[in-house]
Amino acid sequence: MPLSKRAAAEFIGTFWLVFGGCGSAVLAAAFPSLGIGFLGVALAFGLTLLTMAFAIGHISGCHINPAVTVGLVIGKRFPASELWAYVVAQVAGGIVASSVLYVIATGKPGFELGGFACNGYAEHSPGGYSMVSCLVAEVVLTFMFLMIIQGATDRRAPAGFAPIPIGLGLTLIHLIGIPVTNLSVNPARSTGPAVFVGGWALGQLWLFWLAPIVGAAIAGIVYPAVLGEPEAERKAAAAR
Repeated sequence: MPLSKRAAAEFIGTFWLVFGGCGSAVLAAAFPSLGIGFLGVALAFGLTLLTMAFAIGHISGCHINPAVTVGLVIGKRFPASELWAYVVAQVAGGIVASSVLYVIATGKPGFELGGFACNGYAEHSPGGYSMVSCLVAEVVLTFMFLMIIQGATDRRAPAGFAPIPIGLGLTLIHLIGIPVTNLSVNPARSTGPAVFVGGWALGQLWLFWLAPIVGAAIAGIVYPAVLGEPEAERKAAAAR
């Protein structure tokens, strides 16, 4: 599959993740009478990933997250030469999704931009968590997310089921992390809304690039070293 088509799939997938996940927070969770709430937002993010994993997983691998791409490069699951094409497509998808969401949201009289589903720490953390707490949470949660991804897509795992544990994993991660940072684990997801909020959101965006990439990079090292397929088994499988 040409890189241009795979990058296009990453753009579309990231668009859906940000539009569906952040859209559920901005358009639905903001209105308690609609009943979506905290759990609904977590499910929305998980469902966007699950649906896209089935839709484009066979085309691009459905990374739709710069941290995932970095982690898979470090884990030798993805070529480093294609990293930037994926990252650019993912960030562009996140920004365009936020643009569409902004157009829809501002169509309601009295709409206030507020946090616009941005990620933040300290006074901009939903639960008022410190910068250190938010940094640790994002590193650990991204690490576990990449461990789930690598395990679910391992050659030894049951074929065809990977989108399910990955989507459910993202849902669980949101249930843990929304009160802390509004949950990122994805620099593209964080960048899109921050572009529209500006100010503090752009000022704190560094953490939501650094922490997910660090967590993903650690997982890219740990999974092959600790849980990866033994060399003898891998060579035997390749010879069959």
